Amino acid sequence: MADETDRPTDDAPAPLAEATSETGATDARFERDFLTTGQNVDDLSPLEEQIVQVMKSIYDPEIPVPIWDLGLIYGWTIEDAGEDQGADVTVKMTLTAPNCPAAETLPVEVEQGVNALDGVRHVVLDLVFVPTYSMEMMSDEARLTLGFM
Repeated sequence: MADETDRPTDDAPAPLAEATSETGATDARFERDFLTTGQNVDDLSPLEEQIVQVMKSIYDPEIPVPIWDLGLIYGWTIEDAGEDQGADVTVKMTLTAPNCPAAETLPVEVEQGVNALDGVRHVVLDLVFVPTYSMEMMSDEARLTLGFM
């Protein structure tokens, strides 16, 4: 959990305060890192809200919980490609294990789901294994569903 020193001060603009388009991009580029902020979704742009909905609709085939609630989405970068061009989105995600049987399907589902959103021009999927996934990354809802609470 972030302490008070990690939060924006009154002097700093809110992450999306200077959004230049409906994509949520700030100064043509916006990066969100859920590893340091947790799954705080209080200040999402309309495009980011749609991305979260995509992530909540994709399930790990072996676990009855959306990949969003599992904590498999580490963050994303949204780059505004210019007027009426849409946005280029890079999604950083992991898997529950490097040898996960869903390694062939989950990244493709994420890429296709985000690419289908209005306002998205191109999607890049960045599959990472550092930091290593752990159950602490799950939402409380996922822990409850899986009987860990």
